[in-house]
Amino acid sequence: MVRSVQVVSISSLKGGVGKTSVTLGLASAALAAGIPTLVIDLDPHADASTGLGVRADGKMTIGRMLKAARRANLSDNIVSSSWQAKAASKRSLTRIPVLDVAVGDAYTGIYDRPDLRARDLRRLTQLLAKTSGYSLVLIDCPPSLNGLTRMAWTASDRILLVAEPSLFSVAGTERTQRALEMFRKEYSPGLGRVDVVANRVRKESDEHRFRLTEMRSMFGNSVLSPELPEFADWQQIQGAAYSVHQWPGRPAQKTANLFDELLRNITETAKKHALT
Repeated sequence: MVRSVQVVSISSLKGGVGKTSVTLGLASAALAAGIPTLVIDLDPHADASTGLGVRADGKMTIGRMLKAARRANLSDNIVSSSWQAKAASKRSLTRIPVLDVAVGDAYTGIYDRPDLRARDLRRLTQLLAKTSGYSLVLIDCPPSLNGLTRMAWTASDRILLVAEPSLFSVAGTERTQRALEMFRKEYSPGLGRVDVVANRVRKESDEHRFRLTEMRSMFGNSVLSPELPEFADWQQIQGAAYSVHQWPGRPAQKTANLFDELLRNITETAKKHALT
């Protein structure tokens, strides 16, 4: 049976590789496709929340909900992304697509340590068990392998590792995959696919072409297509709290199309995996 909701963690060991940009690009593609989606911002920097144009506004942030996981109701504390209204206005839609956010803040940092107990790793799983109505959940993890990332992995059935085609990023991705295998054996034997997304690719760079070949050799079919090229407008788009699908210009539309393709590949492989 195919699971009705797909929970995907977007992770990286190395910061600065565009992990949050990938999360927001997939959220944008999901909104454009009309897929009911929840974004959980586990990164204490809360950049995904900023990019999605949300604030807690009196509701519990994800960090506060994690602390009160047995009592907190995730559904009561999500915030609708500002992208929704923009999408509806642009298309004159009567039915607004769903893109909700569990807002992040620095408070989540209390769990971003290496010594969390097994029961603490299940806190996000407990929160997700009390919500419904979504087909896709995207979890933006902090750039570390500490408690928050492992909490997200525990709640997920799919992991995306974001990597630049550079020496340190590829090496970090290999270390993360080894950590995931250990995590799978010790805590989560039912953990699903682990895939790699190549981001900020510059095809004109000899180094990038070499590292892409190295990534395919090391990670095989787990390297997803398409590769995501470097996109200069990301900071401006995210600072304005816009979806890439809503941003004007040919480069933004090209990037939006790539995220549409990436999301289709993720959802299609999930269905095939669930049926095997």
